[in-house]
Amino acid sequence: MTNQIGPVDQPSSALALEAMIGGRVHELRMDLGLTTAQLGELAGISKAMVSKIENGRTSPSLRTLERLARALEVPLTSLFRGLDEEHEALHIPEGQGLKIVGRSTRAGHEYEFLGSSRGSYRRMEPTLITLRNRTEVFPLFQHPGTEWIYVLAGEFEYGYGSARYRMKRGDVLQFKGEVPHGPVSLVRLPVRFLSVKAFGSIPDGH
Repeated sequence: MTNQIGPVDQPSSALALEAMIGGRVHELRMDLGLTTAQLGELAGISKAMVSKIENGRTSPSLRTLERLARALEVPLTSLFRGLDEEHEALHIPEGQGLKIVGRSTRAGHEYEFLGSSRGSYRRMEPTLITLRNRTEVFPLFQHPGTEWIYVLAGEFEYGYGSARYRMKRGDVLQFKGEVPHGPVSLVRLPVRFLSVKAFGSIPDGH
């Protein structure tokens, strides 16, 4: 008598592929804050099928994967990331970030762009800002998404709409990028802080 091992004995490579795709779908769905039912509705497939895919219990067709990718707002190839793949990281040695030149540069303000992912993976934008000279006029900024700043040195007042925040080393400020913001006065020089812009807005009331 032979032992029963199940209806299908799939190669380990196929199982690994299904598990990898399922993990990516689950990760992307959670990033968007969707339930399995919501993702299924957006992709035009059943909630049960979404659950089977996420748990690696089925081999989805290319058409199904295309629908999922479209619903998750990512390229189809992103669902295959992680299988026998070398991941690249963005490494920028100290002082080698891209210097952003503008009107404020002449006033002793330095903006060092520390890089970001490209295309649909551009989720954040880090910048190292150094202010060395006092000035009467500071540029105000507006942009989509949110911004997070962390003070590394100095002391200054940071404006956000009509509010003013006294910032010093170790302080953190997070806010909506659509509201006009920026330094309004420098108290102790040099001022140096890290700014990280995150694309995507925070809910009203936060």
